[in-house]
Amino acid sequence: MIILDIFNSYFINILVVAGIYVILTLGLNLTTGFAGQVSLGHAAFYAIGAYTAAILSVKFGCSIWITLPISALVTWIIGAILGLPSLRVKEDFLAVVTMGLGLIIQSLMLNLKITGGPMGIGNIKPVSILGHNFSMFNFFILELVIIVILTFTMNRMVNSRFGRALIAIREDETVADTLGINTTKYKVLAFAIGAMYAGIAGTLFAHYFTYVSPDSFGFTESSIILSMVVIGGLGSIKGSIIGAVILSIAPELLRGLKDYRILIYGLLMVIMMRYRPQGLFGENSILNISFKKKNKININKGA
Repeated sequence: MIILDIFNSYFINILVVAGIYVILTLGLNLTTGFAGQVSLGHAAFYAIGAYTAAILSVKFGCSIWITLPISALVTWIIGAILGLPSLRVKEDFLAVVTMGLGLIIQSLMLNLKITGGPMGIGNIKPVSILGHNFSMFNFFILELVIIVILTFTMNRMVNSRFGRALIAIREDETVADTLGINTTKYKVLAFAIGAMYAGIAGTLFAHYFTYVSPDSFGFTESSIILSMVVIGGLGSIKGSIIGAVILSIAPELLRGLKDYRILIYGLLMVIMMRYRPQGLFGENSILNISFKKKNKININKGA
């Protein structure tokens, strides 16, 4: 019975971590998969969400019910602010700029007094209701509810005029401009919403582990999240979810190779780019899917 309880706790812990990555990949896929803006600094917003929740919890005694909406709002605002200048560059230059932003945020976490420096922040309040702390299973159920809400919201967004505008920008930004689409506005919105999803994931991370440190949000983390998006399928919500689950569970199944997971992820990405560049569940052209379903993309002029 004890062995069974340990196994259950271990298994639930893996599912909780996988759920956090699902939220992260959903957000990044909106920015990269649907809007076509490659970001190598997604972990920066993950860190901002986690540290916002940690500071509010430790310094002001806030519970997750307060830190979650505040972290989401803070990362949305910061994502919009940082997105505006960074999205004025394109393609490879954008990837370099976002990577730089990620390194700047991590450096701030390492050096600011309020973030605890290299020691991080501990004693974060666990999730509780009426003074009763959530068990691991209860936390997983809460996380699952949040994932369902965020997935439903993402599905509605990408199938709306907003989503079709992002698809047009991804396929050909010049053509989208000629259609009257404010490309800068839509790209910044996609960047901000993707950052907000990362902030929500960071809040869950902080309250689940009750400790945050800069080591958890480096460039390696951004690379892992991007790998999940690419392997699952660019522009595919289902691909984001399955890619995150597979690549977060795989290291646990192959614990002897856990130290080489970045190497393995890199190799998988090379193989995917060679034989299936659209990912496991992505399509060759998202724009073509829209034409097949609706015969045309219904984007009103001046969107």
